[in-house]
Amino acid sequence: MSFIQTPIEGLLVFEPKVFFDDRGYFFESFNSRVWEEVGVTRPFVQDNQARSTIGVLRGLHFQTGEMAQAKLVRVIEGEVLDVVVDIRAGSATYGQWYGIRLSSENKRQMYVPRGFAHGYVVLSETAEFAYKCDNFYSKAHEGGIRFDDPELKIDWEFDLNQVIVSEKDLVLGFLKDL
Repeated sequence: MSFIQTPIEGLLVFEPKVFFDDRGYFFESFNSRVWEEVGVTRPFVQDNQARSTIGVLRGLHFQTGEMAQAKLVRVIEGEVLDVVVDIRAGSATYGQWYGIRLSSENKRQMYVPRGFAHGYVVLSETAEFAYKCDNFYSKAHEGGIRFDDPELKIDWEFDLNQVIVSEKDLVLGFLKDL
């Protein structure tokens, strides 16, 4: 198992060791000891999964205050462009974004620490997206940033005139409003 450092402190990409044979493949998708070795010690308390079609863009979402969440995200089926924005006050990379393609083929996972806005766009016909959270969801603590915030200049690798976005995500504020 290996980790890929990103340009943003605390943001990690995990590449599991995959074993292939004539029956298919096997890999360990989560092992708390492995994550503890890189400093991720809070237990995950909630698993979520979503299925979406091509062009669905979800995000950019986060939880605030005591209900902030770290996430371990992966794709079970299909491919997405997964994007995070550093919104940690005082961070040297505040307002910077990072994107990576996660897919059922590459089996990569990304650890998104607390203090990041998170979203993704589906690049394949369909995708099943799964993630672990280290804190429970709280509607009262949810927040978000517009996916098309001109200050962020995120390259979603998809025509934004063709994305499918929820009404809730269309009314989110901008980074400058945080």
